[in-house]
Amino acid sequence: MRADSLAREIFSDIANKWALLIVEAVGDGTLRFTELRREVEGISHKMLTQNLRLLERNGLVERTVHPTVPPRVEYTLTEPGRALRATVDAMCDWTHRHLAAIESARERFDAV
Repeated sequence: MRADSLAREIFSDIANKWALLIVEAVGDGTLRFTELRREVEGISHKMLTQNLRLLERNGLVERTVHPTVPPRVEYTLTEPGRALRATVDAMCDWTHRHLAAIESARERFDAV
């Protein structure tokens, strides 16, 4: 039971509008907060902060603070984060493969 509950909690943290876009944006590299904000179009400072904290809490993103003035903060995917990114990439591929069918279904549904 605990594993199911934990899985639901983790899924809730990562399956939101922003978290998957952040994982995709970080990709194989390392990005600073401002770079991430530019990459994830439309995300607010607050939402980026909240989602990065959730991703870090779940061990998907590593946050590195460099002792400079002002502090430089960088984000990198961890091994589990890279595995999640592979899943996100597969979802994106699925979307591209089935986009025409999805659009047709939506048009039929909306016409009723």
